[in-house]
Amino acid sequence: CNPVFPANHTQVNISTENQIGLSLLHYGKRRFRITINIMSKKGKYDSPWKATLQGIKDRNRTEGEAVQLPDTFDLSDKTVFITGASAGLGWATAVRCAAAGCKLIIANRSGFPEKVNELQEITGNSQISGYKVDLSDLDQVRDLPARLAADGISIDILISNAAMVPLKARKTRQGLEEMFVVNYLAPFYMIRELIAQQVLVESGKVIIVSSESHRNAQDIDWASFGAFEPYSMKQTVGRYGYFKLFLTAFAKELSRRTGHPVRSLCPGPVNSSIAREAPGWMQPLLKMAFSLFFRSPEKASDPVMYFVSEDSAEKAFDYLFLMRRKEIDEKAIDEANGQRLWKESEALLTSLDYPLTPMK
Repeated sequence: CNPVFPANHTQVNISTENQIGLSLLHYGKRRFRITINIMSKKGKYDSPWKATLQGIKDRNRTEGEAVQLPDTFDLSDKTVFITGASAGLGWATAVRCAAAGCKLIIANRSGFPEKVNELQEITGNSQISGYKVDLSDLDQVRDLPARLAADGISIDILISNAAMVPLKARKTRQGLEEMFVVNYLAPFYMIRELIAQQVLVESGKVIIVSSESHRNAQDIDWASFGAFEPYSMKQTVGRYGYFKLFLTAFAKELSRRTGHPVRSLCPGPVNSSIAREAPGWMQPLLKMAFSLFFRSPEKASDPVMYFVSEDSAEKAFDYLFLMRRKEIDEKAIDEANGQRLWKESEALLTSLDYPLTPMK
């Protein structure tokens, strides 16, 4: 159906085919319509529009083995650590974990102490603490494991959730590209060091929030790994998927190298603020699409909570898209890619004078 909207409203037309149209109406201005074909497997996530519309299309997928959440969660004997827990998926997960009685540690760029206080008030759980860490600054990532160890913290469940979608390429203090660092290199360094420094307990579980956009890249350009490459808004979503490929390949390689159960997932389209840097003219469309068609952060946290609660003894690695199992992309599965990614990541950190604790 195509309902009639008054001026200054946004209209969405979704067909049963693989084309989705968006129309934006304004008083005194022309009507704009954007139609994007998203039929091909590759290229689904190489622009903001395609990514948004593919997310709408994916919300009711039925392929793959479905998993079910338990009726209740009891995490009273667990210590859970989660990054990016100030809003969206991370916040929803933090609330559910704290409500289940765990000792909760949140690591955010901002929001202290108010976020800790709010979690305690909402859940009635007083065992919540927070660590301020900006994942774009590798100095802070380097120092985090030692800070946790100094406070006597031993992590049972590590949830790597923080991510960003910038408007364009930006350099970090260390001269690297910001999204590459936040979405891949910092999680690699943090998780590696939490394991190597034994802050994550011997049987501890690692849960990495990735994205189906990891399938979008055609291949890995090893020659440019870690190099700063300028990009604009048009290339942002494609780069986001490329770095999620690194993250997913790392998750798979981590499961091969350690005895830790490793889980990865795509929560599906989430109504969050991850696209907050999108241009002002795009915000009404994205806000409308997110609120109408994307899952609430609480609902989107279901696959995370499934992995938090499941028996991890059965599998070394598992991946969920929404609440269904799915094979990750062949480039992320490839053992040669995983080995080289690990080697290149360690070499990059070493070249920047960041220490690496020997892995046992």
